[in-house]
Amino acid sequence: MATPQQTPRYLRRATACAAVLVVGGAGSAVAHNPAVSTAPAPNGSSVTTSDIGRGGSPVSSVDRVADFYGSYIDVRYDSGPDPLNTSLRAHYLTHDLQHTLSRWEAVHHKDGVLRGNVTPVEWRVVYHDSGMGHCWSTVTLTWKSRGHHHTHHTRLMVQSDLATRLISDIREA
Repeated sequence: MATPQQTPRYLRRATACAAVLVVGGAGSAVAHNPAVSTAPAPNGSSVTTSDIGRGGSPVSSVDRVADFYGSYIDVRYDSGPDPLNTSLRAHYLTHDLQHTLSRWEAVHHKDGVLRGNVTPVEWRVVYHDSGMGHCWSTVTLTWKSRGHHHTHHTRLMVQSDLATRLISDIREA
């Protein structure tokens, strides 16, 4: 392997130019593409969200919980309470859970799926456990107080029936 002094000057310059083009090209793609954004990573560096993959499977109970919460929160964020949320509940939740949530909401005057009145700013779903025909997922909702930088979290335990893949229970964890 050649040292920098042994590498011809034109190769060193070509390599440096290529590096600038690659880095500059990525930077401009981030700056001009609204679908791509930069977010701080836990270690203090930045991560381009286009680098973060998202996927799922219609046969995974955990993915279906994530799909439900993602869609439900998107609709609330975009439109507030909306008939589409009712349709999402009908599609993803058991009939019994829909009735249970209606009763819970009448008593607590909050959205039973989110356990709050406002829309969370972030959500995360992870597998927790499974057995006896059920799968449990932990849903973490991140809330931000209006006018403040303070955030707090709500953790929910969401039960899915493995046979139907429908969400059959939502409880605070």
